[in-house]
Amino acid sequence: MTDSLLFQPLKLPNGSTVPNRLCKAAMEENLAVQPGQYPGEKLFNLYERWAKGGLGMILSGNVMVDPSALTGPGGVVLEKDTDLAPFKHWAKIGKSGGGQFWLQISHPGRQLYKSLGETAVSPSGVELELGKFSSMFAPVRALEVAEIETIIRRFADTAEAAQAAGFDGVQIHGAHGYLVSQFLSPLTNRRDDEWGGSLENRARFLIRIVEAVRARVKLSFGVGLKLNSADFQRGGFDFEDAQQVVEWLNGHGLDFIELSGGSYESPAMQGNPQEGSTGQREAYFIDFARDIAKVADMPIMVTGGITKLSTAEAALVQDEQGFGVAMLGIARALASDPDLPDHWQKGTNPEVALPDVGWSNKTLAALAVMALTKAQIEKMADGQDPGMGGWPVKALIADQIRAAKRAKHYRNWRSEPAD
Repeated sequence: MTDSLLFQPLKLPNGSTVPNRLCKAAMEENLAVQPGQYPGEKLFNLYERWAKGGLGMILSGNVMVDPSALTGPGGVVLEKDTDLAPFKHWAKIGKSGGGQFWLQISHPGRQLYKSLGETAVSPSGVELELGKFSSMFAPVRALEVAEIETIIRRFADTAEAAQAAGFDGVQIHGAHGYLVSQFLSPLTNRRDDEWGGSLENRARFLIRIVEAVRARVKLSFGVGLKLNSADFQRGGFDFEDAQQVVEWLNGHGLDFIELSGGSYESPAMQGNPQEGSTGQREAYFIDFARDIAKVADMPIMVTGGITKLSTAEAALVQDEQGFGVAMLGIARALASDPDLPDHWQKGTNPEVALPDVGWSNKTLAALAVMALTKAQIEKMADGQDPGMGGWPVKALIADQIRAAKRAKHYRNWRSEPAD
């Protein structure tokens, strides 16, 4: 398999070279159980396992830019003036296999769990609609203009700190219904000022973040973006919107854009979109990615449901004009087989089995799939083989118990008096 395009190096616009086209495209590990929401031994163990598996690039799970806004109670927080020692160690481990290691930097906006004891913010204060599961999430209020500017600076602060810690780059999370995605979608952004209304105004928050981050770091330091190809909700951010936003981002110094889709309300990233999707098959964002690549001046990466070597090979095939996808994210597959890149290079394990839950309640099924994946990650963080995550109900209960303990740990940390 050494002659495969999967294992050919890729030169990024910043001048660096990714050894191969396979990436660990994030996952919400939520394993920062050290005081201060720092990375600790569990994360170090997990990333050492992935680093040794032959990946060209590792993208971390969500690293938060604001300590009051986490995607989960065990989320890592990296701010200005943070103690960088544990982050430097994490960066060293993540690059120990020869690949690049980037931090995905994020703000959850309204997708904030109530157990954290914080108030969520969003462009317009629109609550999540998840039926009986809506009560799991914090109350939401609309952001003031000054707060929007502060969050933009926070993204730049975190990127600068990541550079100082020795990471190869940062990826701004603008997908999956988190805050940047909330600004882009007319369903969650109902503002009537310069930050809302037209697509140009709704995209202003994202573009300002990209500009602020790129202005704060060296040209050789990578800056990427994760963007929804669509929200997969009626009246939401759609493919034409995504294509236009990518065109506007040309010339802004991005080194790649990763395309995904969906949100907590419509989990297309798990193959369960609410409507209008190419889902329920492998590589369910690849068609969108190939079309967007035609208007992009940066490499395009696609993630979502890639579990077969044959699918990965086919996803990188370019059209007659030379347009196509440059990198592939295989996040969930790596939770089942952390050595998958090495296996594929040798032509082994051509199809990875993933945990699956066929429940009729799609929201509950998505939560169960996530819990099974988290169980696999927890086992690797404890130095074990991942297995298949166990039974869905048991995994859900165990995940809730872990989350409750980590939420208590987080609330205690937040309640401590400042030095």
